[in-house]
Amino acid sequence: SIASADMDLNQLEAFLTAQTKKQGGITSDQAAVIAKFWKNHRTHIHESLINQSRWDNVLKNMNWRVDLKSQLRHIDQINTPVAIVEMELGRRGQ
Repeated sequence: SIASADMDLNQLEAFLTAQTKKQGGITSDQAAVIAKFWKNHRTHIHESLINQSRWDNVLKNMNWRVDLKSQLRHIDQINTPVAIVEMELGRRGQ
């Protein structure tokens, strides 16, 4: 919960206080250890979560255009915009 919310120190303190008050929750000593660990490793944990959530592919190129239909059987469909997007994906580092 702490890592996924990327809690700042105020949020961390409130969260850990709530956890110590819950029945079957953590002790105040455990909360202190967790707080110290989070303060020391927050940046590394956050970067690790970001790296794990990235795709292996990266966007290499993108082309797009908007077409307007000028001839159709039904008059209400004329000038209806249609977006066409072409994306080229590649492996990271290649």
